[in-house]
Amino acid sequence: MDIGRADDKVVVITGGAGVLGSAISEGLCKAGALVCILGRNLEKAQRRAKEITYEGGDCFAYKADVLDKDALVKVRDEILGKYKKIDILINCAGGNLEGATISPTETFSDLSIDDFKKVNDLNLLGSVLPTQVFVEPMVEKKKGCIINISSMAADRAITRVMGYSAAKAGIDNFTKWLSVELNQKHGPYLRVNSIAPGFYLADQNRSLLTTPDGSLTERGKQIISMTPMGRFGKPEELISTVLWLVSDASSFVTGVVVPVDGGFSAFSGV
Repeated sequence: MDIGRADDKVVVITGGAGVLGSAISEGLCKAGALVCILGRNLEKAQRRAKEITYEGGDCFAYKADVLDKDALVKVRDEILGKYKKIDILINCAGGNLEGATISPTETFSDLSIDDFKKVNDLNLLGSVLPTQVFVEPMVEKKKGCIINISSMAADRAITRVMGYSAAKAGIDNFTKWLSVELNQKHGPYLRVNSIAPGFYLADQNRSLLTTPDGSLTERGKQIISMTPMGRFGKPEELISTVLWLVSDASSFVTGVVVPVDGGFSAFSGV
């Protein structure tokens, strides 16, 4: 078994043009998979798919909102019509909104319920709906792999990110629940797992963790002080875990949340 290959696998990845999703898409392509990036911004997805293909691999872009089931079904049918199968789904779409966070000068009462709902829809429902759509061909052939993206905020009380934390905690539960559901009703070769990244610099958190000159903010310093490796993660450091989870090397692994966090989840702070 080679945990470094995904030859001949057809992969669908939501949010595949984002910082983490883009790295995962490229890694899978280089490992021999055919990758289909889904995104609301088709031009952005097409640019990234073209870059990945140029660097080596088969990568294609499709327009779909993870909260639009009809659009997801249309893309699924198009992919099946062209490639005849879908082996892997990676739910990488997600994000946060300012109103769903609690700043140091605010209290819980200041939480925007509308933004809270939107963040939960994007991160939790935005994984449930694509899974509902793309798991169908996997169930038909009784084999497939789903990876959700969780967070350190799912299991730890991290200040400010109230809405995001609740949504990612839901992802952990959904991962475990669906793994049991699929195995009990459709056999032992359907697997559902999650990856919980530690702290990686991305568009949505860069200004929160670093200053314009690249130095750390106070929150950035707090996070690094709680990360035994003493640094932020690099998006490409997720690839090996993804390749392991989609390969036969993890054929008896399902319903787990794998931290890739530089030791953050292991450290008590003392």
